Amino acid sequence: MSLLITFITAVCLSMDAFSLSLIYGTLNMSKKMNRSMSIMVGIFHFFMPLLGYFLGTIILKFIPINPDTLVGIIFIILSIEMIISLTKDEQVKVLTSFLSVCFFAFTVSIDSFSVGIAYGTFGNNIYIASIIFSLISAGFTYIGVTLGKKLVKSFGSIATLIGSVILLFLGISYLT
Repeated sequence: MSLLITFITAVCLSMDAFSLSLIYGTLNMSKKMNRSMSIMVGIFHFFMPLLGYFLGTIILKFIPINPDTLVGIIFIILSIEMIISLTKDEQVKVLTSFLSVCFFAFTVSIDSFSVGIAYGTFGNNIYIASIIFSLISAGFTYIGVTLGKKLVKSFGSIATLIGSVILLFLGISYLT
């Protein structure tokens, strides 16, 4: 595959990270958390295709996992957590720890695992692809949280509610 195809694939893989970081940006997280989340998403988008490339076919032979079902369940759980946070007096931040940031980064990077398997079948340079995936996804994540902060300033907790509902529908669509 050409470099252009790899770049387009990277943008497509980054769309879920962008949309979810846009939603998380409405939670008014600190700049440090925004940077951490962007960096972690970039790191996961580097390693997940490599894992897919090297281990994916072996794992899929032994454990039939449907990544879409897993992502759907995770999105629904995150949506419910965000909706519950709206009902509390103090704002509960879903991404408050290193572990929660890693969990977020993993969920938005799962699709790059299967892309790594595909790159293995085409004989592409997975290392260059992983670097491109990493840089693009980190950038899209940072842009998403930044735009999300601007939305919350304009629309308040309504933006979080809308984001939660969108996340719920995304989760349901992954399950169907």
